[in-house]
Amino acid sequence: MLEVLHVTFPFFALVLCGFAAARLKLLPLEAISGLNGFVLFFALPCMLFRFGAGTPIAQLLDAGVFFTYLFCALVLVAFSIAVSLNGRIRWNDASLGALVAAFPNTGFMGVPLLVALLGAQAVGPAIVTIVVDLVITSSLCVALSRMDAAGEQGTVVAARKALAGVLRNPMPWAISLGAAFSYGGWALSGPVNATVGLLADAASPVALFTIGAVLARSQMLSHERPHGPLRMGDYLPVALIKLVLHPLLVLLVGLTAIQWGVPIEPFALQVIVLVAALPSASNVSLLAERLGADNGRIARIILVTTVAAFFTFSGVVTLFQA
Repeated sequence: MLEVLHVTFPFFALVLCGFAAARLKLLPLEAISGLNGFVLFFALPCMLFRFGAGTPIAQLLDAGVFFTYLFCALVLVAFSIAVSLNGRIRWNDASLGALVAAFPNTGFMGVPLLVALLGAQAVGPAIVTIVVDLVITSSLCVALSRMDAAGEQGTVVAARKALAGVLRNPMPWAISLGAAFSYGGWALSGPVNATVGLLADAASPVALFTIGAVLARSQMLSHERPHGPLRMGDYLPVALIKLVLHPLLVLLVGLTAIQWGVPIEPFALQVIVLVAALPSASNVSLLAERLGADNGRIARIILVTTVAAFFTFSGVVTLFQA
């Protein structure tokens, strides 16, 4: 366990640094959007491209991993919405809550953390989960979030907007371009490759620092929420679903799929279970704010899962190494 904490501690410490910088006003809240933009549009795409280009194409097109992880994501979304819907939490809030329950922080935190723990071979399965979460899970939850007042036509419009958002997200394009380079055996020219490498190397520390700053900003602005006092029952069950049910479901479904003859490598199953054990994706808070959901609730779920994952994620890693 101590050896695992030696690896995981720096990642969570950087999140804490970002949180402290925002809380102590060393980092202006207005600057957080700039950091987020740098990570999302420059550093992270370069990191994903580099990993994708260096990963065998067969790992990036692993259908067993794709459909196993997708099935678990759909079950988790349905279950989270079912347990969340009530007189106060309607489709918008329940759907965005389901997204934080099913969408791990794989891009900003998971890929560099898994590479540090398991080596570069962990990239392939992790990238497959990113594609599922960005393209399918996010689009589904955004479409479902419009069901309160939009009706069937509004839901279709929301689905189209969600798909448009996916197309504008640089991460799927970076993964696709990296996969094309992997398949073709191509390589960037020296100066271009060096530039991409510099941006890729900046992705992990800046992304982790930004996660902390985003969480601090959400907590600092939580008093402005128009939904009344936040109850523990509004966010704690979803946090438990994310940290406990999600990895357990992926493990059980993956083992069952292997028993039925689905070609999933044990190492790939380990990777996607660890992905599921990650805390919730911090960018869902920005999405919730844009869609008019209860961002205080979403931010609290993300904060709880991020703090608790230092122990729960390290515990899952220790169990695999036992």
